[in-house]
Amino acid sequence: MYAQVSTIKDAQILIFAPPMIPGFSITNGFEFNLQDKTGGDINKFFGIAQGFLAKLTERPEIAAAQSTFDPRFPQYMIDVDVAKCKRAGISPADVLTTLQGYYGGLYASNFNRFGKLYRVMIQADANYRISPESLNNIYLRNGSEMAPVSEYITMKKIYGPQNISRFNMFTSMGVNGSPAPGYSSGDAIKAIQEVAAQTLPAGYGYEFAGLTRSEQSSSNSTAVIFLLCIMFVYFILSAQYESYILPLTVILSLPFGLAGTFIFANMMGVENNIYLQIALIMLIGLLAKNAILITEFALERRRTGMAITWSAILAAAARLRPILMTSFAMIIGLLPLMFASGVGANGNSSLGTGAVGGMLIGMICQIFIVPALFVIFQSIQEKIKPLHWEGANQQVIKAELEQYTNLHKDKKK
Repeated sequence: MYAQVSTIKDAQILIFAPPMIPGFSITNGFEFNLQDKTGGDINKFFGIAQGFLAKLTERPEIAAAQSTFDPRFPQYMIDVDVAKCKRAGISPADVLTTLQGYYGGLYASNFNRFGKLYRVMIQADANYRISPESLNNIYLRNGSEMAPVSEYITMKKIYGPQNISRFNMFTSMGVNGSPAPGYSSGDAIKAIQEVAAQTLPAGYGYEFAGLTRSEQSSSNSTAVIFLLCIMFVYFILSAQYESYILPLTVILSLPFGLAGTFIFANMMGVENNIYLQIALIMLIGLLAKNAILITEFALERRRTGMAITWSAILAAAARLRPILMTSFAMIIGLLPLMFASGVGANGNSSLGTGAVGGMLIGMICQIFIVPALFVIFQSIQEKIKPLHWEGANQQVIKAELEQYTNLHKDKKK
């Protein structure tokens, strides 16, 4: 789109995607404010900012970074001749109020019409305020006479910023941009921090704003959230299995599915954003569910006296169909998110790609990995605490146990 509008020389056109989370910002990508903490010249600040943006756009993590701030905006400075106003008996405030009313607009009153309240504003028609010469048509009362406003003011053409923003009480300049394809917003934040440390002189700084500020302030808690998820799963399973060793069968099977998330994200060119991290947290529960079912079924068979290896194999075989059905149902349901398009597609695609990749790879790996881990950790557990044997209560387990007994009898013969 930039190529299509590049031929328009008389306008500055900026193209932004809508934000992923409405209300945090007006654009997608990153947002921050450059700050002049010295209170110095605005043109010097602009030059430093331009140098900073030039260095920032050279980074491979940054697709674009720009600011709408420009201290070269053409404008007029109006000086009121206070001495002349006093000689004419006119207050300088009257001159400024008149200019504000005719050119900027002044609130006058309200009126009701058709059950609605309307504001009344006074302002000169557009044709009478398009040039400096129009000041000759604006009059002030000078005693018993009317005098043009132009007699009491002088105008000087200058160049300066259209408006000056402040952030945390410092003169600031807003900057918007977007990460390059294949890079996350976290990579872009890191690039901004590195370029600022290398480029900005003493007395100049930056502060993140909008969604970027929230992401940067909460980025340190992401690892804590993942750790807490794993810890809760581990302690709940420890209580269920009455063991601190057997839950490792479930915990150590999760990284295979989580690795599938990043494999698919890399294949699809999806960045590691907050949506992909949500998919990871969701996968911890879904993948743990499959591993828990296999482990539980294997433990039931082991308690009947079946060998550890056969318990794991038969448990995986018994849970194969339910795992395939539930996993593929979820994967197929997430395919529309994975291949989403249009407004908000970036977030949907990140969530869908992460969940589909993690679930597919995790499902395939867990069918083989979980039984192997069960054999290892159940053997260790029984060396520490012997297993309490139970009878076969379920008809399916009885049939499997008879089949297992007959198989071993045939081997002995």
